[in-house]
Amino acid sequence: MIYKVFYQETKERNPKREQTHVLYIEADSAVDARQVVEENTPYNIELVYELDGNHLEYEKENADFQLTEF
Repeated sequence: MIYKVFYQETKERNPKREQTHVLYIEADSAVDARQVVEENTPYNIELVYELDGNHLEYEKENADFQLTEF
């Protein structure tokens, strides 16, 4: 499954919506996706969202869609 992870680049500052970034990751579950990102980055994860069906197709049409591998 593919997950869309919303995150802040640092845990040092308070989260601001304007500074939220996104990455896409393939994992078996949302828990696994969160764990992989937490283990490999200093990011402050806000939300992990599963993409499927029409949502996934829409994201793939976006020029910024690229799976992140750790």
